[in-house]
Amino acid sequence: MPLEASIEQIDGVAVVTIHGNLTLGTRLKTIDDQAQTLIGHGTRKVLFDLAAVTYCDSAGLGMLVHTFGLLRERGGSVRLCSVSQRVRELLKLTMTDTFIPIDTDRAASLASLTQ
Repeated sequence: MPLEASIEQIDGVAVVTIHGNLTLGTRLKTIDDQAQTLIGHGTRKVLFDLAAVTYCDSAGLGMLVHTFGLLRERGGSVRLCSVSQRVRELLKLTMTDTFIPIDTDRAASLASLTQ
């Protein structure tokens, strides 16, 4: 399945829903550019919905961490939701789960981001 993303605004939160493997390639670069454009235009809360992501490599992980860093510098926040077991293991192995919050579903993430 080719990597695709859609972005919607919900209560001031940019929800980036990703489908496919989060791996190195031009589609990942496009998603990264879209996230950076959102941040550049003032978005301060981003939720990555990873329900349809079954695999993530170091480039995909780097994109998530980079977005986290950009938002943190600007007083914003990132959350992940609906993370598969395989991706969750990568986040745990790299200790990314210690600084990027992970929620079980979109509703939980939105509730945290809109408080």
